[in-house]
Amino acid sequence: MSAVEEVEQQLAGLRIARRCVPSEEPAYLLDIHTSRAAQPGASPLVAVSCSNESLRVYDGDTLRLLREYGARGGVLAGVRFAHTSASLVFSACSQGTVKCWDVRSATQKPVQVFSGYPSNVFISFDVSCSDLIVCAGTEKVEKDTFLVFWDARGITDCASATKEPLGVYSESHNDDITKICFHPVEPNLVVSGSTDGLVNVFDINKDNEDDALISTCNSDSSVSSLGWAGEDYKQVYCMTHDEGFCWWDTAQLDTEEPITLLHVLDARESVSTENHSLHYLVGGFYHEKARKLFLLGGASTGDIHVLSCSTKGLSLVGTLRGGHAATVRSCCWSPTEESLLTGGEDAQLLLWKPGAVERSLTKKASLKISSSMQKRVRVHNTSLKSRKK
Repeated sequence: MSAVEEVEQQLAGLRIARRCVPSEEPAYLLDIHTSRAAQPGASPLVAVSCSNESLRVYDGDTLRLLREYGARGGVLAGVRFAHTSASLVFSACSQGTVKCWDVRSATQKPVQVFSGYPSNVFISFDVSCSDLIVCAGTEKVEKDTFLVFWDARGITDCASATKEPLGVYSESHNDDITKICFHPVEPNLVVSGSTDGLVNVFDINKDNEDDALISTCNSDSSVSSLGWAGEDYKQVYCMTHDEGFCWWDTAQLDTEEPITLLHVLDARESVSTENHSLHYLVGGFYHEKARKLFLLGGASTGDIHVLSCSTKGLSLVGTLRGGHAATVRSCCWSPTEESLLTGGEDAQLLLWKPGAVERSLTKKASLKISSSMQKRVRVHNTSLKSRKK
């Protein structure tokens, strides 16, 4: 059996290992991130941003709730742990700040606040792999949309002073910047996606925005998610709000070879699933062992489809059933634990491991959560009509 076949069999065999006890205040789970273990053998931490403007931190093995922070600053736009410290967790919010908390501290007060400019409404952010730079993307306000950068060095328990931005990029997108993702190993590279359809790769070591812009790829739709893939992570992929998928090879920028590896206009129509039950895409991850990019999609019933990517198209690896009871909104693959975390509109946080046997609650009924967030959180378009080009 090849490495790819072995990994695909492993992914198809994912089963629920843990199911989080839902909170007293149910909320959509919008983003998930895991920390690196503080020391060998220690349990990693899991951070989740929720539609009730809270950020929750769980034990990665038991899914026991350890901390909960009220944002008190608007809708959260993602969550990220620091790469060099398992105890620092960041989140951006719609009221123009990025906050950093130390989960070792019982206080609700962040150890660092990164402030934007007065008109900034942050809807995306990320932290560089060296933890030196924080970058956040804004909604379009009047004619302006920004990538805002801060120096993240020197975060300590006493670093209570608010940090001002290092500067901004303002010319490369002309609509909401929906996603930002730093390169996994090269701290100077960052990719951004927008509702303008553009996916831009920057080298932030350059002196100005024009020189920093390495490549611009067009998804022909509104970007909902993106990431890095391939050997040395020289590839970029994105998903769109109408369930399209694009995959590019930036290593071909200086060659005559085409940069586009795959462009799927509508994944719902291109992947064969039982009862046509692929209704939306959730996210993706690059599996280093298999040297392969995988996507996660789902059904409105909560079933999760694992999809394999090749230059020939998307194909179904397996379907994970019996977990969620409503739309899945977030996912996070842990390569060290070889496990998958998923969060959904049923307020459940699930931990999946190959061949696991669940030792917790039974499946919850679908939760109909009314929330002012629904207006601000982009919903998946479940229409199966083809888009005319």
